[in-house]
Amino acid sequence: MNRRDFLKGTASAAAIGSLPFGNAWAAGEIKKTKIAADLDAVTRTGGSTTVSKAALQELSDAMRGQLLLADSDGYEDARQVWNGMIDKRPGAIARCKGAADVKNAVDFAKSNDLLVAVRGGGHSISGKSVCEGGLMIDLAPMRGVRVDPIDKRARVQSGALLGDLDQESQQFGLATTAGTVSHTGAAGLTLGGGHGRLGRRYGLTADNVTAFDIITADGQFRRARKGENEDLYWGLRGGGGNFGVVTSFEYQLHKVGPNVLGGGILFPFNRAKEVLEYYAEFSQNLPDEIGVDAVIVSRAGGPTLLTFDVCYSGDDMSVGESLMAPMVADMKPAVNQMAPISYVRLQQRADAGTPPGRLYYNKAGLMTEITQEAINALLSALEETNAADADPGRTTLIIMQHLGGSIAERGKDATAYAHRDARYDFLALSGWDDPERSEDNVGALRKVFQAVEPYTTGFYSNHMVDSDNARGRQAFRHNYDRLVELKNQYDPNNLFQLNANIKPTV
Repeated sequence: MNRRDFLKGTASAAAIGSLPFGNAWAAGEIKKTKIAADLDAVTRTGGSTTVSKAALQELSDAMRGQLLLADSDGYEDARQVWNGMIDKRPGAIARCKGAADVKNAVDFAKSNDLLVAVRGGGHSISGKSVCEGGLMIDLAPMRGVRVDPIDKRARVQSGALLGDLDQESQQFGLATTAGTVSHTGAAGLTLGGGHGRLGRRYGLTADNVTAFDIITADGQFRRARKGENEDLYWGLRGGGGNFGVVTSFEYQLHKVGPNVLGGGILFPFNRAKEVLEYYAEFSQNLPDEIGVDAVIVSRAGGPTLLTFDVCYSGDDMSVGESLMAPMVADMKPAVNQMAPISYVRLQQRADAGTPPGRLYYNKAGLMTEITQEAINALLSALEETNAADADPGRTTLIIMQHLGGSIAERGKDATAYAHRDARYDFLALSGWDDPERSEDNVGALRKVFQAVEPYTTGFYSNHMVDSDNARGRQAFRHNYDRLVELKNQYDPNNLFQLNANIKPTV
């Protein structure tokens, strides 16, 4: 490592650490790792390199957090991510406690030309928040959330989970669009755009970001917001982690709750065709204050259920009940669990169904409408893949997340998120426990999506599993070329490539 460059970077990092937000969540002393040997590591381009013992010790000593190597206490836990299909071993893990640590880690990776992964909440189904043999920049210790109920803003560190944001903001009767599973990381969700239960009313999570703090690939600290680095501000709202490591987000909050009208409306699966056809029309005509997701829970060899997951966040719950009344009267559900519920609890409802450590695989696409042909194709594929020889331990979720509303009201190039015309996010997700059944289960899930894919129009980048230029163009559509220009400016060497990658052309 170039010692002069690193020491220069350390001085800059110290200045960042002096910012009030940088020290807001300082904890006790961290035991420093004593480096015993050089490290054989993987480079940015997939080659091999040796990082000297001295360079590693410099990084360890410069960090307020901890540098972990394969033999360090805590390494095995730190390398784990939500998807149990992912089993990668980074050469080193920089567990960052603030922006200064992030800057040191970015400078170190750049100086040594290392493969880099960035872990926020660790919920990336593709596993790109961890890498094999490179440097994992782990933001998990950075989970601070500060809510300003007067200005209705929240400052959130990049290791925070959605549940952290919801819990803090709801103490003041405030919230912003924040996914549907509370153990999702706020950073990854936001950078990809951010669908959620409040999206139809208040827009994407990214639409509600008023400022980003970021360490870009050149090691510089930048703030991106209206009037300051506006090009980067545009790109970070949907362009993913392509430009650097965001260390904190500032969100606009809105009056929500503490109770909303929510819950599941359940139907037996033998009625799925008629119920989904009804939903396809019914959901197109609802006001922005309500979102109704259609969810199929399919267990191979077991019962399959169809559920409508409702969230009405308006002030008068009787209005929400009246909006759903025609559907309840016409479709006569087997169970209606819709009732007043705390928003925090509603946000946690899906947590148990997607626990960390299971083996997961997903495919996804966006829809402008749900056609009869799409419904028929989906139901036929589910029946075929749930045959007698299917894994009885496999659970498949089919989610048609209700979009539109305020998301669609913004211009198609208002932010890097490119799918303002989408009305549903179709996600097929399977989870299982037996590694011996992985190949079969992945194949079954692919068959389900292949049946539906002709009725989709591109896909949401947060669901990207495989990354190449063709897939990138599907994810970013008309905004792709503008994002390439930003990539050329802020990360021309593609240091940040383990993401929904936008490849530079310089």
